[in-house]
Amino acid sequence: MDKDILSLEELIQKVDDMKKKDKLDLSSDQDLTIALMNLISIEEHFFFTGAKTGKDKYYDMLNEIRGIRKELLKKIIKDYEGEVWCISKHLLTASMRLMEVGTKQLSLGRKDEAKDLFEKAYALYCMFWGVNMKIIDASEIKKIDEQALNKHDETRAGFLGRLGDLIKRAVDCCIE
Repeated sequence: MDKDILSLEELIQKVDDMKKKDKLDLSSDQDLTIALMNLISIEEHFFFTGAKTGKDKYYDMLNEIRGIRKELLKKIIKDYEGEVWCISKHLLTASMRLMEVGTKQLSLGRKDEAKDLFEKAYALYCMFWGVNMKIIDASEIKKIDEQALNKHDETRAGFLGRLGDLIKRAVDCCIE
């Protein structure tokens, strides 16, 4: 195992320590990430509507939504360096898009394809949390086990599998 990658127990301890220091409320933050995904989607829709209609009012609305999204993203991404802000935004966006495509596949009766897309979406979502809880260094993402995103990986082994297990334990949206 790569010495730069924490064990599951070390990851859980790090999250527990962060909770004790009252640095994060993961259940609220998880709700906020879903809202952020939707705001990004609204930005995209205003862009395409503006481009299709030629009406500038849609670009103005896009800019308003972007301002709200940036303000809310700062609530989760407090300290960042380099490209972490953009990496985070794109991880959320890609996760959201994969969920949407997976849902479409599911409605077409393509359950295996949908499940594969859902697993990839969740892996990206977990990577978002790993980067923003400073569990993983964004510059080390290239070292993550490539097989963890492979649809033939039944066990979700590797770092993303362990990170997913941590996120399941740490982020419980049902806790009030």
